[in-house]
Amino acid sequence: MRTNSFFLKAAFAALIAVPGLAAAQQLDLPRPSPLAKVSQVVGLTEVAVEYSSPGVKGRKIWGEVVPYDKLWRTGANIATKITFSKDVLVNDQPVAAGSYAIFTIPGKTSWTIALNKNFNQGGTDQYEQNLDVLRFQAKPQALPTSRERLAFIFSNTTESATSLDLEWEKLRVSLPIKAKTDEQVAASINNMVTNAWRPYVNAARYLLEAKKDLDQALKLVDQSISIKEDWLNVWTKAGILAAKGQYRDAYPLAEKAKQLGDQSQNFFFKADVEKALSEWKNKK
Repeated sequence: MRTNSFFLKAAFAALIAVPGLAAAQQLDLPRPSPLAKVSQVVGLTEVAVEYSSPGVKGRKIWGEVVPYDKLWRTGANIATKITFSKDVLVNDQPVAAGSYAIFTIPGKTSWTIALNKNFNQGGTDQYEQNLDVLRFQAKPQALPTSRERLAFIFSNTTESATSLDLEWEKLRVSLPIKAKTDEQVAASINNMVTNAWRPYVNAARYLLEAKKDLDQALKLVDQSISIKEDWLNVWTKAGILAAKGQYRDAYPLAEKAKQLGDQSQNFFFKADVEKALSEWKNKK
């Protein structure tokens, strides 16, 4: 017995003497509330959310795991962080570009949602209401099916707006977000200082395809053509005139765009031009 005890002690001493061996044998397991990230570009603005995602795990969430009428970090582990790359409107209230913590006060029929300047905090102990950049009320909605893990999801996204939906168990709460896309595009166009023809036609095409301010689009494409005539800006002008119902003027421009395009190695709108020529022939 003494011999066995001696060898056991010696083996244990050798084990702890090996550098890094104890650390190497640490158990690596999944987090109970794993980290998650989601982002969405709205026009020219990126909205990103970082959070920890707890599970239902058979528990009663609303009113128990998450008490009613008490401040909640809106996730697990640390406060949920939302980042806007440009200035936005949240619930029609202005919010400057930057990162914020999302805090909520869940209620049975209404939630309070707050964005707080101190995004780098754990639970609610460090929360200071005077650092809120906004607060608003939101009505919770029932989900058709239960969601096991808390998730943030972007929905109903357009060029200028999106909805950030918090979903967990059988409940959804939404943060309406609007980007200042039209204002940002207009500023980009107005500040465009260049002698290159492409930026002007790109700006004109944006206004045409977005069906916004065709008169401004026509001015921009004429500026592009005055610098250098190309099948793309000629075709873009034809499209703008057609959108204004001026097919008599649009048709010969489409013909000219085809002639110039057939001489180009990159006539990527060829099918569209040929289709327009066929459709516009009887409208001029």
